Amino acid sequence: MSKPYQIESRRAMQRFEASLRENQEPVQLLLPSVEIALAMKQGVGALIRQAGLQLMQLVMQRDVEQMLGPRYQQAESRPGWRWGKEKGWCRIDGQKVPLDRLRVRNVDGGDIPLGSYLSFQHDPQWHSRLWQDMMRGLSTRQYGPVVRRFADAYGIEKSVVSEQFIEASRQKLRELIERPLGNLKLCAVMIDGISFDGETFVVALGISQDGRKTVLGLRQGATENATVVGELCADLEQRGVDFQEPRLYVLDGAKALNVAVKKRAGEAALLQRCQLHKRRNVLNHLPDQQQPFIEQKLIAAWNMTGYAEARRALDRIHEELERINPSAARSLAEGLEETLTIHRLHVPARLRLTLFSTNPIESALSVVEEKCGRVKKWQGGDMKLRWVASGLLFVEGRFRRVKGYREIPQLMAAIQAAAPPGQSRPVAVAKKLG
Repeated sequence: MSKPYQIESRRAMQRFEASLRENQEPVQLLLPSVEIALAMKQGVGALIRQAGLQLMQLVMQRDVEQMLGPRYQQAESRPGWRWGKEKGWCRIDGQKVPLDRLRVRNVDGGDIPLGSYLSFQHDPQWHSRLWQDMMRGLSTRQYGPVVRRFADAYGIEKSVVSEQFIEASRQKLRELIERPLGNLKLCAVMIDGISFDGETFVVALGISQDGRKTVLGLRQGATENATVVGELCADLEQRGVDFQEPRLYVLDGAKALNVAVKKRAGEAALLQRCQLHKRRNVLNHLPDQQQPFIEQKLIAAWNMTGYAEARRALDRIHEELERINPSAARSLAEGLEETLTIHRLHVPARLRLTLFSTNPIESALSVVEEKCGRVKKWQGGDMKLRWVASGLLFVEGRFRRVKGYREIPQLMAAIQAAAPPGQSRPVAVAKKLG
């Protein structure tokens, strides 16, 4: 709930903006040549900053004249009087810079806020710029020396920057976990987890029918268990994701992920087991001298275009592993059919490069891990969630369309054809994307 002084300040800024729109008279700034020459010795930036501060003074003077009329002229009805000036500040690029504030008092002796002065303190993009700088690797200790543009600037000390980043990252966390998802037309969803400092964060990444990737949500837990994944799915459903709509789910093979997705989506979930994870699991059972040979065979089998030939090749590998290492054979057999879902759907070759593994979400999580690795001491509360959410949104802003996005209409048609009776719906994308 806004306080009275906040309401009064907003009204003053609105009056100032309205007066600027109504009065189109330009504000002229005259700089002596000597001042220009002195400022230019420090560079063009110094000249622009000095001119900007003087322009602010002129704008405030004009604001006072609009309110009280010209100086030294009588007026029958005026809201107050000029009352000199005092030390104040404005905000430029997140830095507080000293600025003399003109004062106006009303008939009761109270100050009348100047909308121009309040506007100079208002910088709605400051939190966003600070958050971007921190995500790019700038520390709170180095923030002030790096961004300082005015010799007498303040408000960029370590403690201030830390407090402002906490607020900015909380806004990013709310943005991520509260944004609606109902308008997203998803063809595939990837779910994976990242662990650090003894906790696990499960993340869902969606691929829309135009090939764009979106971070759908995250959940914090002790491990990547079915309860945590189930709560994440429930949250996604509450924000608009329809789990009864058939789509592809690319998972790393963790049982908790499979159980939670199948429980939420049922037969509408077409599960694709990450082939890279399956390959690593099999090779980990083999001695070093046998790994290259089996690895080449697995890669060749999964690279086959058709489902039948790929399955026959994998069955032959399984028979061979039964003779040399039964444990590796059991590892290959577990969930083997789910590694061939993209083959059964006849996913085109270029799009298959995106959907055969969980690489798209793992690459995003690697960026999050790098950002969170800069933190030296974790504290309680929402600190970990804030950093993970910030890392996810930072990397989301750099996402590109997935490889083979023009082939997604073929994937959607195959998904609809494979859906159980009663769950098949019209294909939303009927032609190739341009």
